[in-house]
Amino acid sequence: MDTTSLTSAQKDELMDQVKQQVAVAQAQELLGKMTEKCFRKCINKPGTSLDSSEQKCIAMCMDRYMDSWNLISRAYSARLQRERSNM
Repeated sequence: MDTTSLTSAQKDELMDQVKQQVAVAQAQELLGKMTEKCFRKCINKPGTSLDSSEQKCIAMCMDRYMDSWNLISRAYSARLQRERSNM
């Protein structure tokens, strides 16, 4: 795609669309990894339903995973902002 013929508003819109697509892809990756890791950790014998200990383990695992993800994301964003301001 040749972006030289786009107006500034069109370039901004295109950039927003790309950012949204990246955000969706990252969210899907996060969910997939979280599901895989928590399943491996919490489910010993897959069956038709989860018992109460498995449900609790899954809930706690996902909470911890999301808390960790948020902490890392905030730290990474802060680092990027510091690096940009030092340029």
